[in-house]
Amino acid sequence: QVQLVESGGGLVHAGGSLRLSCAASGRWFSINDMDWYRQAPGKERELVATITSAGAANYIDSVKGRFTISRDNTKNTVYLQMNSLKPEDTAVYYCKVNGRPYSLGSARDYWGKGTLVTVSS
Repeated sequence: QVQLVESGGGLVHAGGSLRLSCAASGRWFSINDMDWYRQAPGKERELVATITSAGAANYIDSVKGRFTISRDNTKNTVYLQMNSLKPEDTAVYYCKVNGRPYSLGSARDYWGKGTLVTVSS
């Protein structure tokens, strides 16, 4: 009964901005790290940004200074603010949450279905 609901993807021109959100719906006992991954056509999925429950964030080098990951623990939601977008940022972006639903006895990974970000030149 838990799931990740993503929104915010779309088409933008190079230099534009998008804000992705991923809400972990349902009843959670705890949520640990929340991450954003992306997968470009023909390429391997890569971790873009991660944020701990305490708010410590890390980024892949290619997005540092342009992307900001944040979370709202009152809403069980993680965000990815993407500025100065480049065509090479084009990918399907996936939210991943490590957490424990109330109905389960341990934490595990949950994935969103993905949202497409297209950056045109």
